[in-house]
Amino acid sequence: MSTQPFLAAFAGSTIAIAVGLVILLIAVIIVFSFITTYVRALVSGAKVGMLNLIFMRLRGVPYKAIVDARINAVKAGIELSSDMIETHYLAGGDVLQVVQSLINADKAGITLDWNRACAIDLATKGTEKSVMEAVRTSINPKVIDCPNPKSGKSAIDGVAKDGIQVKVRARVTVRTNLDHYVGSAQEETIIARVGEGIVTTIGSSEATKWVLENPDSISRTVLNRGLDTGTAFEILSIDIADIDVGENIGAQLQEAQAEANKNMAQAQAEIRRAAAVALEQEMKARVQEMQAKVVEAQAQVPLAMAEAFRKGNLGVMDYMRLKNIESDTDMRQAIAKPDGQDGQPGKA
Repeated sequence: MSTQPFLAAFAGSTIAIAVGLVILLIAVIIVFSFITTYVRALVSGAKVGMLNLIFMRLRGVPYKAIVDARINAVKAGIELSSDMIETHYLAGGDVLQVVQSLINADKAGITLDWNRACAIDLATKGTEKSVMEAVRTSINPKVIDCPNPKSGKSAIDGVAKDGIQVKVRARVTVRTNLDHYVGSAQEETIIARVGEGIVTTIGSSEATKWVLENPDSISRTVLNRGLDTGTAFEILSIDIADIDVGENIGAQLQEAQAEANKNMAQAQAEIRRAAAVALEQEMKARVQEMQAKVVEAQAQVPLAMAEAFRKGNLGVMDYMRLKNIESDTDMRQAIAKPDGQDGQPGKA
């Protein structure tokens, strides 16, 4: 009887057993890898299927973190499926922080669903804010300094109608509005709006004394302007932390205006002086011109007299009488002037 069929059957069964043992070993290793997490979820009342754990591992998802997040939620009375938590993780969110924020909001009686919490978490990713901070601020309102100390300014400056500067430092108490947190303005807008309201209120005041006597009027006026519209916060109160009197801006402006007017007047006077000097020089030039014409006319007299002699229109006696008249005139002028033209006493 041939033994070959028996050996072939034995070899085939051996290979099948070996393959089965390998598969069993792999299954045992897989089960052993996930059994701790599986049992922990099971005894916590937040059961997650073994296949789900295996698929999470294949997708590169930290299944332990997903299970921990689900356990925390279920223990707090919030039902979340492992698929919801895994989806948020794959979107780049922080599942543990989102679950913890849901628990905090639920314990504080604040309405916050899973989708909104995930949206806030993703919206604040890469910033200094987080969904936990948003929920915490909604539970415990926070105080915002106005102006922000990081800006380098210590106070908001406003000028009343009497021209005196008023320096104000305010503190704004805000609470997060979770329904409008995503896509809304943040603290910077609140600070800017409050600062604008303070400056406007001070600027509309008739006198600085009134502002100092009624600092609460600033906070009331600013609070009634609805500054939290379109922001992620609800303003609870605006308190004036400090108020001081600054410089007299009105006096400085008047002084600057007076200096400018003086400079303008000096410039106009300089223009008029320059015009007067130019006119004076022009008059002097005209005087010199007239004197030249007089000299020119006087030079024509001897020529006219010579011409009169030649034509017989002027005789010698006429000429002598003319000379006597000139001498008599010179004598009278010398008697009338005690000093001569050269500064010496005249001769009678």
